[in-house]
Amino acid sequence: MATNPKLGFPPTQDGRLVPSVPRISWGAIFAGVVLAIAVQLVLGILGTGIGLSLVDPVEGTTPGAAGFGIGAGLYWIVTTIAALGAGGYAAARVAGVHDRFDGLVHGLVMWGVTLILTLYLLTSAVGGIIGGAFRTVGSVASAAGTGIGAAAPKVADVANVDVGDVREQAAAYLSTAPSDPAQMTPEQAQKEIALELPALARGGSDGAQAESRIVDIVAAQRKVPRSEAQADVTRAKAQFVKTKNDTIATAKSAADTAAGAAASTSFMVVIALLIGAGAAGFGAVAATRRRV
Repeated sequence: MATNPKLGFPPTQDGRLVPSVPRISWGAIFAGVVLAIAVQLVLGILGTGIGLSLVDPVEGTTPGAAGFGIGAGLYWIVTTIAALGAGGYAAARVAGVHDRFDGLVHGLVMWGVTLILTLYLLTSAVGGIIGGAFRTVGSVASAAGTGIGAAAPKVADVANVDVGDVREQAAAYLSTAPSDPAQMTPEQAQKEIALELPALARGGSDGAQAESRIVDIVAAQRKVPRSEAQADVTRAKAQFVKTKNDTIATAKSAADTAAGAAASTSFMVVIALLIGAGAAGFGAVAATRRRV
C-alpha cells in the first residue's frame, strides 16, 4: 500500500488519510504507574493506622505475632491488587486503545515498570540494612558449622573483635606470672587457665598438654591431689564440650529456621506479584474502549 511521502499517512480507498496511531503509549503507562504507587501508599498508610489501633498493651488485647503477620500479608495482597488494577485501568483508558491485546500489554508494562521502580526504591532505602543483617546471619551460621577452634575467630569477626589484640592483651596479663602454679595468685591462675582453654578445645597433643597444665594449676591452687584435680578438670571439660555442642546446634537450628522462613516468604512474594500482574492486566482489558 502506497504512503504519502509528505505526510506519512496511508491512504484509504475513499481518498481520506488515516494517521497511524502508536500501539503503545508510554505517557499513559507512566500515568498508571503514578496512580498505582499513590494508591498503594495511601492504602499502606491506612493499613498501618489500622494495625496500630489494634495494639493495646494495657488491656492485653493485642493480637499475636502470627495472626498479626498473616493479617498484614493478606492486607498487602489486597491493596496490591487494588492499586495495580487501578493503574492498569488508567493506563489503558488514557491510551485510548481499542484492541484488548493492546490494553493487556499496557497493563502488564505498567505492572513491570511499577515493580522495577518499587524494587529500586526498596534497595536504595533499606538494602544496606537488609544486606548487613543477612551477612551477619551468614557469618554466625558459618561459625556454627565448624569446630570450636575455627569458630572462635569467626564469631570474633562478627562481633568486630580483633583476635590478635585479645591474644596480645592476654600475653600482657601473663607477662609477670610465675611458671610454678603453686606461686601464682588466684588471678594469675585464672588467666593462665584461660590462656590454655583454646588449645584444650582444639584437642590433639596441644590439647593434652594444655589439660595437663590446667590440672597442675588446679591442684596447686586448691591444694588437692592431682588425681582429684584431674577428675574436676575432666568434668569441667565434658560440660564445656556439651555447652559448645548445644550452642552449635542452636545456631544451626536458628539458621535453618531463618532459611525456611526466607524461602516461604519468597514464594509468597512471587505469588503476590503474579496476582498483581493479573490484576493490572484485567483492569487494562476492562478499560479497553470498543471501536465504534
